[in-house]
Amino acid sequence: MFNDRQLETITELRRDLHRHPELKFEETRTADIVAEHLQKLGYKVTKNIAQTGVMGELDTGRDGPVIAFRADMDALPIHEANTFAHGSRNAGLMHACGHDGHTAALLLAAETIMAQRDSLSGHLKLIFQPAEEGGNGAARMIEEGVLDNPRVSAIFGYHNRPGFPAGQVFVKPGPAMGGNDTFRLKISGRSGHAAMPHLAVDPIYVGASIVQQLQGLVGRHKSPLEAGVITVAAFHAGDAANVIPGDAELVVNIRSDRPSSRDALVGKLEALVNGVCAAHGATFSLEHEHQIPPLVNDVFWAERVLELSRACEVSNDIQQLDYMPTMGAEDFAFYLQEVPGCFFFVGNGDSAYLHNEHYDFNDHILPIAGGVFVALAKGLMKPE
Repeated sequence: MFNDRQLETITELRRDLHRHPELKFEETRTADIVAEHLQKLGYKVTKNIAQTGVMGELDTGRDGPVIAFRADMDALPIHEANTFAHGSRNAGLMHACGHDGHTAALLLAAETIMAQRDSLSGHLKLIFQPAEEGGNGAARMIEEGVLDNPRVSAIFGYHNRPGFPAGQVFVKPGPAMGGNDTFRLKISGRSGHAAMPHLAVDPIYVGASIVQQLQGLVGRHKSPLEAGVITVAAFHAGDAANVIPGDAELVVNIRSDRPSSRDALVGKLEALVNGVCAAHGATFSLEHEHQIPPLVNDVFWAERVLELSRACEVSNDIQQLDYMPTMGAEDFAFYLQEVPGCFFFVGNGDSAYLHNEHYDFNDHILPIAGGVFVALAKGLMKPE
């Protein structure tokens, strides 16, 4: 499917991106490289979508579906510990999640797809998205119209997965990644002397009660057949041994696997906090700081990814998973709320895990990930 020249070129491009990581909404160098590459291949290119996003379009001029493929481009604020030659040259920044590889794989596929354009029908959109890491870049791209004019009928993307065999392609129909809701809870009590708690309203005690009660949402409100977890990631209050502070602040993170589990956890959070605070005479404010919906693959399109990947023999190991491989969140979920599609996975082998200072994308899986995109284009955009 790909020749040696293509693989050598795309590997060097991937490593160049790794050497020059850029944070969310700052991916200017990366975007310029992507845009130049797509233009040379003959795609119609639109830049500066959602600030630094890029879209390449292929209109075959023949009636057919409108298909979209997506890759993310941003890096993380992590200091890289690797010592290989393509290690990060931007201090404190690192491609620790493989977005350099995601971008490179889609560019690799773009070349082969363009070479086969005369045998395709319909319209293809290649979406290179900024700010997947905490910036909800997908939502911004949608707001700025990447799914419209013409309207996308199906969308596909992927993520590499350390700990799975290198090159294994796998798909989870239905719920495939967790939703992520982060809240900042501020509890206002009444300060006082540690020896006279009856004259104060202790926000630490109230907060501790909330921490305990939150687990009741997981254990008694969410179905045991669904997945979800609540973590209190921060709890700050007071700084003197003999003083009951007036305020406390908590950061609450909720993961859910589908809309119903999210409703059971996120939907009851405020009522729980209100009840505990009211019982002790405290007040509160609850700020919803960040939200990514659960990623739910369309069953039909998940089956098509498996079918077409097998037909094109993109890997000798193609699997359907019956369990969610992670509760980690991925903002590709925003696209799947708008149009059907599938987010698949490719094993990265025995590498360090994602968001780890020793992580690196496995270049050997570039033709496999790129091959899935080519297989989808050939299978879904073939003339009637």
